[in-house]
This record gives sequence, structure tokens and C-alpha cells, in this order.
Amino acid sequence: MRFGLIWSEVGNGLRRNLSMVVSVILVTFISLTFVGTAVLLQLQIGQMKTYWYDRAQVAVYMCTETDNCPGGAANDQTIAAVDKQLKSPELAPYIQKFYFQDQKQGYEQFKEQFKGNQIADFVTPDMIPQTFWVNLKDPNNSAVLTETLSGSAGVQSVVDQRSYLDQIFSILNAASYTAIGIAALMLVAAVLLIATTIRLSAFSRRREIGIMRLVGASNRFIQTPFIIEGVIAALIGSILASVVIAVGVQFFVRGYLSQRIQSINFVGMDQAWLVIPILIVIGVVLAAASANFAIRRYLRV
Repeated sequence: MRFGLIWSEVGNGLRRNLSMVVSVILVTFISLTFVGTAVLLQLQIGQMKTYWYDRAQVAVYMCTETDNCPGGAANDQTIAAVDKQLKSPELAPYIQKFYFQDQKQGYEQFKEQFKGNQIADFVTPDMIPQTFWVNLKDPNNSAVLTETLSGSAGVQSVVDQRSYLDQIFSILNAASYTAIGIAALMLVAAVLLIATTIRLSAFSRRREIGIMRLVGASNRFIQTPFIIEGVIAALIGSILASVVIAVGVQFFVRGYLSQRIQSINFVGMDQAWLVIPILIVIGVVLAAASANFAIRRYLRV
């Protein structure tokens, strides 16, 4: 009987404050969608770092005629000297493999990369440096290569490609943190809205609450329907956010992006199924906590 009475009170509260309940659902839905997106974006960044950092190369750019190198443009002797250094006992243990790219090959690659861009019309083969592309066994040892080859005759610069990746990941991290910031603000709004909804619901049923107090109902018995109302509204918003996250990953990320950008290993449904329970728990816990706090304060008044 007590169980049935509690659920009867829950139903009455949801009907009386339907517009506020819908508002709670929408705010929870939007905020948790941002939370899920931010979590998936962080997982994607971590996945990309693992993939690309292991494949990042160190480029040893040789001097061209347009560079201000002390010894002038690289020649066969300086190229052979660098090749010998890369094969030396000092560097060989760090190197997985390396290959040499001459100016003609570099120019062809440049034209392919910037096809359709006007910059390709102004670049000539002599502007493209001859390059040693080095794959390290451990990319974290790139400093050994940089210290050894920088300043060698004919070497213009030694560049670790991870420095370019760091810039890209910084932008992605900024986008992720922005999503987290928006999600935090929306969650605060959801908590305040749930608390307001519960207090309005309690005010609209102040007569029933007064009668329950007169007949000796405990505070826990009075509070429970209001807490359940907040949890139900937040749970619906959490489920909607979870559905959007799952659909987005399945049809947009896996069905669209992964088909068009095959060089990137995108997150999949395995990661989505990890995020969904987190969203539901966050929604339910915040709703229960804010509803409990609001009704306790109201009953003390």
C-alpha cells in the first residue's frame, strides 16, 4: 500500500508540473550530450595519439640553394655522410628504418599534396629539400637524432613530426575542454531546475504534505515521491542523450567519417557503450542529490 501510494504521488507530481518536467528532461539531455561528446572526443584523441605518435617520423632536411647554410647546398658527399651517421653504431640501435627522398620525389609529393592550390604554381623542384625520413623504434628518442645530426654539414634542420601533431591535438583538446565547460554549465542549470521543480511540486501539494504530517508520516516517506520525480525526469534526459550518442557514433562517425577518412581509426560502439552508463549514472545521481536537497530544505521551512 505504501509503495502504491508513493507511485501515485509521483504520478500526480509529474502531471501537475509537466512543463517543468519537460524542461528538466531537455536541459539534462543537452548537458549530458555535451558530456558524452567530450568524453568520446578525449577517447578519440588518446586513440589518435597512440596511432600517430608510433608512426611519426623524424625528417632530416638537407640544405638547398635557397637556404642560408654555411656550407651551401647539400651535395653527394654530405648526403653520404648523413647516411653513414644514420647507419653508425651510435644511431642504428634507435632507428627502425629510414629512406632518402631526393628533390624530384619530394616535388612530386608536394604537387600531389597541394593539388589545386595556387601555392603549387610558385614552387620549383630546387626549393624542395632532399630529405632523410627516419622511423624510430621509440619516438621518444627523437632528441638523440636531433642532437647528433643538427649542425652536421649539409643538414638544414632535423624536425620531429610529433611537434606538428601536438598542435593538432592541442586544438582538439581545446574543443574537448570547451564541450566540457558547456556541459558543466548545463549540468548546473539542470541541477537548479530540478531543485526548483521539486520545490514547486511540493508547494502545489502543501495541503497533502500537511495532512501526511498530521497522520504521522515520516519525512523519508514524504520526500521519496519528490526525489523519484526528479530522478525520472533526469533518467529520461539521460536515455535521450545516450541514444543520440549511440546514433551519432554508429551512423555519423562509423558510417560517414570512417568511410571518407580511412587514415584515422575512429571511436566505435565499444567506446559508446562505455560512455552511456556514465551518462545515466551522472544524470540519476545529480537529480537525486538536487531533489533530496531541495525537498529537505522545503520541509524544514
